[in-house]
Amino acid sequence: MRPRPNKHLRPIVPQALKTVNPNTAGIDVGSAEIYVAVPVDRDKEPVRVFKTFTCDLHALARWLGSCGIISVAMESTGVYWIPLYDMLERYSIEVCLINARQLKFIKKKTDVLDCQWIQQLHSYGLLNASFRPTEEIRRFRTISRQRDMLLRYRAAHIQHMQKCLHEMNLQLDNVISDITGTTGLAILRSIVAGERNPVVLAQYRDPHCRCSEEEIVKSLEGSYLDEHLFVLEQALELYDFYTKEILNCDNRLFALYQTVEPHSERALPPHRKSKKRSRQDPPYDLRACLFRLCGVDLSQVDGLNVVTAQMILSETGTDFSKWKTCKHFASWLGLSPNNKVSGGKVLHQRPTSTANRATQAFRLAARSLHHSKSSLGAYYRRVMAKNGRQVAIKACAHKLARIVYAMVSTQAEFHDLGEHYYEERFRNRTLRHLKRKAANLGFQLIALPQPAGLAGVS
Repeated sequence: MRPRPNKHLRPIVPQALKTVNPNTAGIDVGSAEIYVAVPVDRDKEPVRVFKTFTCDLHALARWLGSCGIISVAMESTGVYWIPLYDMLERYSIEVCLINARQLKFIKKKTDVLDCQWIQQLHSYGLLNASFRPTEEIRRFRTISRQRDMLLRYRAAHIQHMQKCLHEMNLQLDNVISDITGTTGLAILRSIVAGERNPVVLAQYRDPHCRCSEEEIVKSLEGSYLDEHLFVLEQALELYDFYTKEILNCDNRLFALYQTVEPHSERALPPHRKSKKRSRQDPPYDLRACLFRLCGVDLSQVDGLNVVTAQMILSETGTDFSKWKTCKHFASWLGLSPNNKVSGGKVLHQRPTSTANRATQAFRLAARSLHHSKSSLGAYYRRVMAKNGRQVAIKACAHKLARIVYAMVSTQAEFHDLGEHYYEERFRNRTLRHLKRKAANLGFQLIALPQPAGLAGVS
């Protein structure tokens, strides 16, 4: 590799650190105690310790106000920072919430030194605040996360029911696609009620079920042991309980959507996708509610359904001006490249580990593009054939994030140009590259005439 010419290197003159924010404080948050440091000229005791009770949080905020503090920096430790963050907001004190990664290699060994070090770095303007949505979006996020947790708990009890059926050699899940569907739940409730005759149980078959009654009868011949029936009954009761709680979350979210002012006066565009309803969808028109919240229909994008779009908006909010460009947004999601470069060489390309729920939603949407007949689906299959499934999922999740950023920021609708358009565009781009490469080597590409039977085939 040729070295870079020196004329492109601009020398940087080191300068001494200057105080940018003089009226700042640093806080080290713990589960039982909070250490606060202010500039040494503001109080006789520049470092104080407070308990985490509400009265102590009020005393902390009043002390900061008496010291003339207008901005505070603190590390996001677990969930202990949330009450203090809300309390400082009530007292009109700006809070800079710091990601723990910024202080991973520069933290000291004691709580007193930690808060002083945070205060000093914040006064120099060296700390970047983490993203925190508005109070309205935080309400949606809390209920949405609760709903997602209940769905995971309910899925575990579905597995428990399947395990009990297999232990009794009842192969019901091998003849119907979902034991929590209309046919499956009717049969399970009848078994728990005391019915053991497979012929009678098979009569609960829904007319739309693909398997026949004879197959259901064969699958329900087994040993109905009391201990397994007891476990099956409890698993079914827990499934019903979590289903009821999920419905309560849906009702609460619907009430929150009704309090939101419409983002746009435009009418909801017609849905171009199939209107097949998922079992995880809420009972109300979530698509219309999301359009009321952000002003665009994110479910028009291939791979994004209404539940996934709700998960994304509840984490990011609708004000995307917090990120300067879509590249900053992708970096916040952990979907941008993470190349470690030294000496002009890429040492490794380790993926960024993140627990961001919006990132998980984008990756989940990208997985569903494998069989999509859209331009995004064609892009997913091309990248997967070249680099593998994991790279394709991250690449498509990155592309979906850029699309969502553009839609919400510019209030533009999504229009898919189709799988064939993408493949033709990729083919033309490849041909241009080959022609340019052949010309550089002194050759010329000549297209072969196609046979008559293949005329018009791309």
